[in-house]
Amino acid sequence: MTNLGDLEVFVRVIAAGSMSTAARDLGLSPAVVSKRIKRLEDKLGTRLLQRTTRQISLTEAGLGFHERVLTVLGGLEEAEAFASGRSSEVNGTLKISASTSFGRMHVAPHLKPFMEAHPDLAIHLVLSDEFTDIVGGGFDIAIRIAELNDSSLVARRLAPVRRVLCAAPSYIAEYGMPESLDDLKKHRCLPAHNHESWRLEGPNGPVALRPEGMLITNSSEVLREAVIAGLGIALRSTWDVGAELKSGKLVQVLPQYESSRNVALSAVYPSRQFLPAKVRLFIDYLAELYGPVPYWER
Repeated sequence: MTNLGDLEVFVRVIAAGSMSTAARDLGLSPAVVSKRIKRLEDKLGTRLLQRTTRQISLTEAGLGFHERVLTVLGGLEEAEAFASGRSSEVNGTLKISASTSFGRMHVAPHLKPFMEAHPDLAIHLVLSDEFTDIVGGGFDIAIRIAELNDSSLVARRLAPVRRVLCAAPSYIAEYGMPESLDDLKKHRCLPAHNHESWRLEGPNGPVALRPEGMLITNSSEVLREAVIAGLGIALRSTWDVGAELKSGKLVQVLPQYESSRNVALSAVYPSRQFLPAKVRLFIDYLAELYGPVPYWER
């Protein structure tokens, strides 16, 4: 039977991204960590990791094995909590992935009450606008804003996401208010850096519009500041610009058109038969915090 400690070392190496970092976290020498990984590979009769001088990566066998090991370790954690009657007491580290803007605006400000309620639990919050490999990155939860496709991951809807066309009053005063989608062709728009089409739903059903603009940036936060400054028209989420719409710093453009209603805010996590208590409690906390009518819409 495979040594359970070797499985935990394997998972820590993947989460840390290197054997030396994992060794430091575990209080072991890199040589011991390397020996335990080799022992695990010898036991299984297959290579789990590709090693270079700079980094490690999972082989195809390692990727599937890692996902299943997470399930085993998560199940053990949940079983221990159940058996000891401590299902609401959690410890260890909860690793969370979220987009830069949403994480800064709507996750970070609300961590204090949750962490005070669970003082033995550490939070590792990673913010990035790039796609996150939940399993490969060792994440417990990813907070995503998207139309989620079928996958081996599990998703729980936390809140609806509403995206609207908007502009600053100063821009409207200078260029006028568009009265139709065709009018947008004559306006300065602020598209995403990948020039994806704006997928909208209006009175006559779904439509797609490819916006053109003079500002190109890979930062969603730069686009936010640009539309507030009056540089053009943007398609923004109400969680991002709700306060500016309420205060009048921004006005809605073509209010009969909004983004696809299939986009939602969801908590995504690896498929596990036994969901660790720390994951379940945090997802429940977010679901109550946001809800069917999130606070930025009230």
